[in-house]
Amino acid sequence: MIMTDTIPATMRASVLTGQRQLATSEVPTPSYASDEVLVEVAAVGVCGSDTHYFRHGRIGEFVVDGPLILGHELSGRIVAVGADVPESRIGERVAIEPQKNCRRCRECRAGRYNLCRNMEFFATPPIDGAFARFCVIRTEFAHPIPDSLSDEAAALLEPLSVAITTMRKASIVPGSSILIAGAGPIGIICAQTARAFGAAEIIVTDLVAERRERALTYGATRVIDPREVDIASAGLDVNAFVDASGAPRAVFDGIKAVRPAGVAVLVGLGSSEMNLPIEHIQNLEITVTGIFRYTDTWPAAIHLVASGQVDLDSLVTGRFDLDHAAEALEADLDPDSLKAIVYPCR
Repeated sequence: MIMTDTIPATMRASVLTGQRQLATSEVPTPSYASDEVLVEVAAVGVCGSDTHYFRHGRIGEFVVDGPLILGHELSGRIVAVGADVPESRIGERVAIEPQKNCRRCRECRAGRYNLCRNMEFFATPPIDGAFARFCVIRTEFAHPIPDSLSDEAAALLEPLSVAITTMRKASIVPGSSILIAGAGPIGIICAQTARAFGAAEIIVTDLVAERRERALTYGATRVIDPREVDIASAGLDVNAFVDASGAPRAVFDGIKAVRPAGVAVLVGLGSSEMNLPIEHIQNLEITVTGIFRYTDTWPAAIHLVASGQVDLDSLVTGRFDLDHAAEALEADLDPDSLKAIVYPCR
């Protein structure tokens, strides 16, 4: 651990300067407000949004129009605190909830701070992320973690939070049945989380045989190749459908597989517009919703991992230092890849 009075004025960071262009540079160490903490970053998971910004320079209305530090799935250790934060927090290992809401708008006051229109979210233009030695976060979003959690698992509490939000939206309870389209990182984590929430039937679809087989080791009770089985007419009759693929056909067919009064939750990044089976949705009173980040999920995520109900460590399939962050961002091109981790301080 470094002492507060020895924190350097600059730090190494991997900076996105253009499409598929990263440069390791010395940048100013971020300053912190009275209610914030300075965290020395231990591990950063690579998310699909990071790769999208890296390859395309935008996600919908979020456009990279200047240098940007990527990375929002992270863990680390608190090395300095603002004036309103107890000094006893210095030295704590923490998992970071990578956002700063305004606390004042209608959504924040209603407890839906994930929908804050003034949100500053890590690695979302123009807010820098965590491919750097240090980052700053408000004290309440630096969640203490037990020693039993690795740095990697603590970083991956962020995608687990997405899965927890998804299961809550899908109303998964003991005995539920769920269909998950896509056996990538989010689909696999959703399968584990559905099992932890008590789902009795967890069906996962994917086009890649290796990914389907892997899903069976992470909670799936059945896997299907959607090219061989017509999901829409297969009589799956599930309580909930979760799309973790972003594929329009998967969304359409998955909704058709939902029983009356069931729920469809759209998670995957896909087309901004797509066709939906409106008659099926109306006549069966199916709720179709999306999720956008999360609210108050880290305590549940820490419990699920610490109790052994969700395994995040085994999802790590690639490890990279800061100078090889570009390789980490391309790791998903390998079908055997699940989660790449970047270590800014190695």
